[in-house]
Amino acid sequence: MRTYNYGVSQPDNSTDATHIRKPGRLLALDLGSRRIGLAVSDSLGVTAQPLETLHRTTKRADFAELKNLIQQYSITEIVLGHPLNMSGEPGPQALKVAAFAEELRSRCGLPIHLWDERLTSAEAHRVLDDSGHSRDRFARKGKVDRIAAVLILQSFMESRSH
Repeated sequence: MRTYNYGVSQPDNSTDATHIRKPGRLLALDLGSRRIGLAVSDSLGVTAQPLETLHRTTKRADFAELKNLIQQYSITEIVLGHPLNMSGEPGPQALKVAAFAEELRSRCGLPIHLWDERLTSAEAHRVLDDSGHSRDRFARKGKVDRIAAVLILQSFMESRSH
């Protein structure tokens, strides 16, 4: 993890304090323009469970809902999926996510970790296929986002356990 001076960490191959487990639950976000997939860890930071997908409306409403979730689940850290290009370089969407992460950190005061989310949506679709869910795009709305958030959070927690 490489930690930037504004308090948002981003994956790389080094080891630092982002791998130190803080007590409390983690919240993962799979940020999209219309929806935010959400997942929360158990208090031990071992398993990730999906939460209802947040349907975005206004920036104020989105941040208010996230703040409610942070309080409701006693969140101590947030993991935000970072949509890097396949080359590993940030593209336009990754820059938007980094800006969202910085605003979220300033509003909630919690550590925010940007976590490589490459291929999580494809894996979420595979999970739905394997579990027999309809391939209808409308029927999958929100489910893919929740599963992607779980995959992001599970990957982050597994990296800490090593």
